[in-house]
Amino acid sequence: MAAKGSRDILKAVGIAITCLILVGCGLFLGDGWQRPWSLWDPDRAGILEIRLWRVGLGAVAGASLALAGVVLQTILRNPLAEPYVLGLSSGAGLGTALCIVLGGLSIGLFLLPVAGFVGATISLVIVYRLARTARGTTPHTLILAGVVWGAMTGSLLMFLVSQSSAEGLQAILWWLLGDLQVYSTSLVLWVTAMNSLAAIWLWGQSRSLNAMLLGDDGAAHVGISPERTKVLVLGLATLLAAASVSVCGIIAFVGLIAPHTARALVGANHRRLLPVAACIGAAFLVWADGLGRLLMFPVEIPVGVLTALVGGPFFLILLRKRQREIWR
Repeated sequence: MAAKGSRDILKAVGIAITCLILVGCGLFLGDGWQRPWSLWDPDRAGILEIRLWRVGLGAVAGASLALAGVVLQTILRNPLAEPYVLGLSSGAGLGTALCIVLGGLSIGLFLLPVAGFVGATISLVIVYRLARTARGTTPHTLILAGVVWGAMTGSLLMFLVSQSSAEGLQAILWWLLGDLQVYSTSLVLWVTAMNSLAAIWLWGQSRSLNAMLLGDDGAAHVGISPERTKVLVLGLATLLAAASVSVCGIIAFVGLIAPHTARALVGANHRRLLPVAACIGAAFLVWADGLGRLLMFPVEIPVGVLTALVGGPFFLILLRKRQREIWR
């Protein structure tokens, strides 16, 4: 048993190291990939700095969305749950956009993730209440409620876009499609620090998350408070997703692909699942962004478009599998 545990830990460490290497290789995706050493030429120092910030933001956002997806799937007991599908991302986007329109930036950039957190929290509560019945929630009602709420908040978001000035319209639309271009290094550092603390705190709740796999009664039987755990970890997951949206826009399906891939590789023990899912999410988003710059160069494909093209079929396969399980 101890030998198996050691092998599982070594496997998780190996996967994490591989993902971190892939994140580092993301520096070379884009213009000049044929000669990667050229990034260290003195006359290209600016390009190297831009890519370092961009890869760093992609790694932080990808890891954060992946962690949020793990928590949502565990607590809601729904393998299809993830921030974009449940409307949390669009809710966070609406909160962030309202903060910008109402002049919140005059107070400070730190208000953006706060506004996104408020919008995402309201969205999570509304979606869960809409899907809740006397018999609990089912995967289909939860997803349907999330899609409907996401459409409503998306419409309000587009209304705000339509009222924006012509100068800012393109930038806002690019943000809605997902954009890892760093416009404020201080905002990126603020979000990185906040999400890092949230991720560490979340990892500290691994035992509680493992207990929640047994259901509320099972968790209470082993000394875990189900309601306290739900409020805490859902709050942390909402913060992780909202902060990511506030700095890089709405990016879909990272919180679906990374957790399921990690579970297939290291199992459902959250002590291993959380860090491996975070590393996979970071590598996935960094490479999606890099390929977006490379595939149609010099035209750049928004990173949100690529993640949706990959994640959409992945979601449909999971939905189809879930339908067979329900109706079998």
